[in-house]
Amino acid sequence: MAKKAKRVTPLMQQYNAIKAKYPDAMLLFRVGDFYETFGSDAVKAAKILGIILTKRGAGSETETELAGFPHHSINTYLPKLVKAGQRVAICDQLEDPKQTKTIVKRGVTELVTPGVALNDEVLSSKSNNFLASVYFGKYIGVSFLDVSTGEFLTSQGDAEYIDKLLQNFNPSEVLVSKQERKNFSETFGNDFHTFYLEDWVYQDDYANETLKKHFDTISLKGFGIEDLFEGIVASGAILHYLDETQHHKLQHITAIHRIAEDEYVWMDKFTIRNLELYNSNNFNAVTLLNVIDKTSSPMGGRMLKRWLALPLKNVEKIKSRHEVVQYLLDNETTLLKIQNHIKQVGDIERLISKVATAKVNPREVIQLKNSLEAIVPIKSLASNCNNEALKVIGDNIQSCDVLREKIKETLNEDAPVNILKGKTISSDFSSELKELRELAFSGKDYLDKMLERESERTGISSLKIASNNVFGYYIEVRNTHKDKVPEEWIRKQTLVNAERYITEELKEYEAKILGAEERILAIEQQLFSDLVNWMSSYIKPVQQNAYLIGKLDCLCGFTELAKQNKYTYPEIDDSLDLDIKDGRHPVIEKQLPLGESYVANDLFLDRETQQIIMITGPNMSGKSAILRQTALIVL
Repeated sequence: MAKKAKRVTPLMQQYNAIKAKYPDAMLLFRVGDFYETFGSDAVKAAKILGIILTKRGAGSETETELAGFPHHSINTYLPKLVKAGQRVAICDQLEDPKQTKTIVKRGVTELVTPGVALNDEVLSSKSNNFLASVYFGKYIGVSFLDVSTGEFLTSQGDAEYIDKLLQNFNPSEVLVSKQERKNFSETFGNDFHTFYLEDWVYQDDYANETLKKHFDTISLKGFGIEDLFEGIVASGAILHYLDETQHHKLQHITAIHRIAEDEYVWMDKFTIRNLELYNSNNFNAVTLLNVIDKTSSPMGGRMLKRWLALPLKNVEKIKSRHEVVQYLLDNETTLLKIQNHIKQVGDIERLISKVATAKVNPREVIQLKNSLEAIVPIKSLASNCNNEALKVIGDNIQSCDVLREKIKETLNEDAPVNILKGKTISSDFSSELKELRELAFSGKDYLDKMLERESERTGISSLKIASNNVFGYYIEVRNTHKDKVPEEWIRKQTLVNAERYITEELKEYEAKILGAEERILAIEQQLFSDLVNWMSSYIKPVQQNAYLIGKLDCLCGFTELAKQNKYTYPEIDDSLDLDIKDGRHPVIEKQLPLGESYVANDLFLDRETQQIIMITGPNMSGKSAILRQTALIVL
């Protein structure tokens, strides 16, 4: 006997069709007020999120596992899935269920992966979230992109150099061509979260076209990367992947930079691990970053990590940083003023990225405006400093007056997170909105007047006007006055001691109010969307401000550090001598019991008289401490 075909409901047919397009992602399928997962996805989701696993159509031939959560909890659950290494496809309802008689149209609106996330709960404010791409050619090409900030970097070289880059940038996800799967794990190990793309994505002409199309340029010469053949292929693959994950609005990725190999000291993974620069395998260990991070803005926190990963080799650039620190130490009032203003600046780099990707909410636009306002005094403080580097920062900060003004006149200062809550757009900005709001919110006066007029006309003193969900506004008359009711009133409901009626006037008024509320919502959404589109033209100046504030924040943090720990201004030149007087280990010193002071050490090394020192002593006498201390001081 032929096996009967399994019957599939229209909803599951739709689900299966969408799931087939995203086989390697967990599909969050919006059904009414819930995001549901089915089958093996549901088993995984229940385990990761600790939610209940049930069965749909239990006992029937269409039985399938099911696990879901309310749609408004997406910001709680999505980060947990992504941090567990899942790629998550978010499938939303693309039309209003009220407007359709058949099954609601649905489609994937975003694919969130460990390396492609714009959600604040997935991101950490003081760390970049890099997506990397690696291409094996004559050399190995690599590219790094943080979609939440728009930073895009590329380089190429041998396996050792690329390994150092991967360790330093620590990407959340690495893209590799399918046929290089084995090659990648043999060369770089299995610690990275990898995703394999089709081989055709890694083609040089395709990559070149993709990059030129994105930047709208004729060639890549202007970015100084045109000779990085493998780097370009790796970078093109990243942009392809963003398109594949439904990220089409990428105006905030305004440039691609070459990582200049000869400008920095390159540390391998063993050095990074042994010096415990920004993470440690030991539980509760304090890292160098923990000790030296005195930044107060997310941009500064991310930049400090970058500076630590890529220490400068250029004497002039190093001296320029040190001069700023010395100037700020000598001018403490300026330092305190700048720091106080930086504390008021939010994460403008990620906020402007949200504007570019149209994922920004009204409250975040207000935060952006307030942050830009806090930058104005920083600009004038830095411009008036008697230090060249600070002056340059001050002169290059953009005050963005037009942008701030426009936001101020368009939005209410206490605009909500969700635009559907209303009261986003200022009444002064739109006369139509003002009129509609007056109509919707002046209802009480109108109803009071109607009540007064009808009481007088009918002689019923105890009339009451109210509304309910069943038949809207009504007039309530107590039974003692039943005989005075005019015949044009329509009876709607009988209660124990009263009757409820509706009138033509009430019906018209109700339609007017409901129409006004819907129209208000539509106008607010349209005006907000127009504002966000208009703001896109300010991506570059805001990104420039983010970079300069980050830099200033790091330098202020270094000043604070030098002041607290009595650090000295080092003499740096191109000679090969290393001469340290009273050197201290920055991390160990901070962990000493109260009242105990660190025993400082001198150290001298050069090419002629003392190229090697042999250190002996019992365990725990500080042999490795002086080795690490020397490395950290040099760093």
